Amino acid sequence: MAETASRTMIRTEGRKAFAAFDGRPGGRRHPLVATAMVLPLATLLVVVFGGWEAVVTQASSVGVMLGR
Repeated sequence: MAETASRTMIRTEGRKAFAAFDGRPGGRRHPLVATAMVLPLATLLVVVFGGWEAVVTQASSVGVMLGR
């Protein structure tokens, strides 16, 4: 049992050390900020790869599956 306690301490200390180098603040991002960060890349991917048709196709497939 003593071995288990020491391993747990080592893992906990390792997590603390990793968190110190993570660079992110402890709180969560506001959903609007996260959306603003993702939208430019999502728009670029839709334009470059023609993803709009894929989204429409998937949405219609899901609608058919649900019986609508």
